[in-house]
Amino acid sequence: MNDQDWYSQIEGALNSEELHQRAEQLENIPNMMPDEEGIIFCPVLPLREVIVFPHMVVPLPVGRSSTIEAIEAANQQEQLMIAIPQRNPRKHSVHKKDFLPVGVLSAVSEIFSTGQSDNLVVVQGRYRVELIEIVRDNMVLYAKARVVDEHTRPSKQDLALMRNLMRLFKRYADLTRSIPDEAMDYLMEIDEPGWLADMLTNSFSVHLDDRHELLLSLEPTERLEKVNNLLVRELGVLELEDELHAKVQDEVERGQRENYLREQMRVIQRELGEQDPWSKELQELHNQIKAAKLPEAAEEAALKEFERLYQMPPMSPEVGVIRTYIDWIIDLPWTEMTEDNLDVQHAIEVLEENHYGLEKPKDRILESIAIRSLKPGKTRQPILCFIGPPGTGKTTLGKSIAEAMGRKFVRISLGGVRDEAEMRGHRRTYIGALPGRIIQTMKRAGTLNPVFILDEVDKLGIGYRGDPAAALLEVLDPEQNQEFSDHYLEIAYDLSKVLFITTANHRSDIPWALLDRMEVVEFPGYIEEEKVEIAKKFLVSRQLEESGLDQGELTFTEKAIRRIINEYTYEAGVRNLEREIGRVCRKVARLKAEKKTYPSRISDTTIEKYLGPPEYSTTESETEDQVGVATSIAWTMAGGDIMPIEVALTEGKGNLQVTGQIGEVMQESAQAALTYLKSRAKTFGLKADVFENVDVHIHVPEGAIPKDGPSAGITLATAVISAFTGRKVRKDVCMTGEVTLRGRVLPIGGVRNKVLAAHRNGLKTVLLPQRNEKDLVDVPKKVQTDLNLVFVTHMDDVLEAALLPAEEKPGKGKKAAKKDQLSKNDQPPGGKPAKPIADDKQPPAVSGV
Repeated sequence: MNDQDWYSQIEGALNSEELHQRAEQLENIPNMMPDEEGIIFCPVLPLREVIVFPHMVVPLPVGRSSTIEAIEAANQQEQLMIAIPQRNPRKHSVHKKDFLPVGVLSAVSEIFSTGQSDNLVVVQGRYRVELIEIVRDNMVLYAKARVVDEHTRPSKQDLALMRNLMRLFKRYADLTRSIPDEAMDYLMEIDEPGWLADMLTNSFSVHLDDRHELLLSLEPTERLEKVNNLLVRELGVLELEDELHAKVQDEVERGQRENYLREQMRVIQRELGEQDPWSKELQELHNQIKAAKLPEAAEEAALKEFERLYQMPPMSPEVGVIRTYIDWIIDLPWTEMTEDNLDVQHAIEVLEENHYGLEKPKDRILESIAIRSLKPGKTRQPILCFIGPPGTGKTTLGKSIAEAMGRKFVRISLGGVRDEAEMRGHRRTYIGALPGRIIQTMKRAGTLNPVFILDEVDKLGIGYRGDPAAALLEVLDPEQNQEFSDHYLEIAYDLSKVLFITTANHRSDIPWALLDRMEVVEFPGYIEEEKVEIAKKFLVSRQLEESGLDQGELTFTEKAIRRIINEYTYEAGVRNLEREIGRVCRKVARLKAEKKTYPSRISDTTIEKYLGPPEYSTTESETEDQVGVATSIAWTMAGGDIMPIEVALTEGKGNLQVTGQIGEVMQESAQAALTYLKSRAKTFGLKADVFENVDVHIHVPEGAIPKDGPSAGITLATAVISAFTGRKVRKDVCMTGEVTLRGRVLPIGGVRNKVLAAHRNGLKTVLLPQRNEKDLVDVPKKVQTDLNLVFVTHMDDVLEAALLPAEEKPGKGKKAAKKDQLSKNDQPPGGKPAKPIADDKQPPAVSGV
């Protein structure tokens, strides 16, 4: 039973006339006289959930048989007992250690019953006693205790505390309105500090533990201070409750007043033939729904939500949620479309004006426009995926496509997106829910058929909230996107007329299910000649304008541009090239602004003055024929490059070591090259045991750059054979191709970039696999004319073109050099070579060969 229930029971019991009579009878019972040492001895009245203080009269229910027997024993004597609270109210069987050390000598009436409860006694507290000993006689507990004398004259501090307590209690009575005036008058007459503290403790709600503490306080001053603190705390709670109640009441009254006034306004406006603002707003919203020419499903959903909105009061929090949803439905383009410009010649002019090179991507776009011009409105939109290195014009080509076709252009970046809700939106059950980025972008486009760029699709992430790439499957599937479902709208939206173009840097990072729905268009990266033309036509003029210089006020020579490309940038695109040109323009603009002399022409000799020392150096080709050194051509993210491979033989135990940060595939190519040499040792005039006494060390310079791929196979084999046979490798020959254990040369990728790298570095002869001859269609004719392109099918062809004849050893006279006739009987007769497992078209971490 808690304190509030206990006081309710007491209040109900005190309404009985019989209880008042019994309380008056207790007044006539004299106090027990202590002995010379101030000791008294009488039965114990255990108290569980209530405490009897001195001067209190309280009815108590009695339940335990031991307590009933103790009360009967007291009534047979002096009707006095020591009321002692238990430490644990829930404990039924008690001993001395279970009681507090302080009790109250109390007069106890006989056990009686009323109409409300049975087994009641009336108890009147007299004075505190300190417990000395408890003994048991059968079931009755007796206590030996010492009387506590509290009759002392109050000090000034006591008087101040008493006055402050009465002021606080008066404030308490005003807030609760439950203390009768007679009780206040009675309290005002008390002049003893301890008595006042005990009476106030019983007059407001105090926790049982706090009551225990007050009972144990034997000093009246200390007890007054504790009651003061408890009353201050209770007042704080009551004042807060009163404040909250007042606020609630004000809100209720304000709402009722507003409703009343609003209803009066409606009546007045109805009489004047006017509308209130809320009704006017609802009418305008209904007209917007009707005027939007929505599809049947969208209009039905909008009108359904409008009916809900119409029945709600304008101040309801749900109003904003519903209104936002209806606004999204109205603002989306459901039927609005721009008219396509399907003039192929116009598209050619726009693409050529804005972009240099990129012939394959341009051809694919022109094919799509041509097909649509023949069958307007009857062809599906292609889903194109532009894959290539950064800065190669993927996104800007999308803008040019929109310009050529007369469509709106919109773009979203998918880099780092990890939440499926970013694509499909949140359901309206969430606070602040909105549609996904697809629907938001369509609203921004304002038409049903924009050119929609999904940038960096290979950088989508997977988080604990779902896979956004999976959400794009429906968007990019022409068979499904005419009924795209957004979690927020929950209405099918047609995306089939959108021209989606995705961009990525690496094919391998795109989920295969997503890649299967798209047509891949490769952006191979610009060669040096293309970068020079792009700089002349676009970059220089754009940077002049951004730097505040007039067109033609500053020019760059072709050699200066080439030096920037080769020594200050290392990329497949032109972003860094434009930045470096911009750096030069800004420095010249500063000189102009400071009224200093500034150049009008930037040459290759003055470029270092503005850009500082070169940041990159090109790999130099060999200057003389050497043994054990062959030149390979490699594909990198920045285009093509040459790569010398060095082989050194040392005394050892036949170990092979490959250094230069080589990948697993290239290490396997080195092992295959050495195994090929071992299998043909007799053909090359080598003894079988030579390999057991020699360690082979293969090194690829520029060890900080990762290298991998199978296309250095024939170069590795050539360098190893040169090192073992002593035949020199021609300095002007470079090569690329995968080698098998039988000496067959397999095709590789990146031919265009590799051939251009050889031409750029001044090499004369390029050895290529026979099956890569078809790839020369992408190589400029001038480059093909300048180079001696040799197509090989076997290592015999490679060695014949790459190695010089063996030199005569001194002291043996002039002997005719015997030309090795290397057998080709290990090729499969008539059949085509097997398709290579690894292909250079998959880019390595930094550089590939």
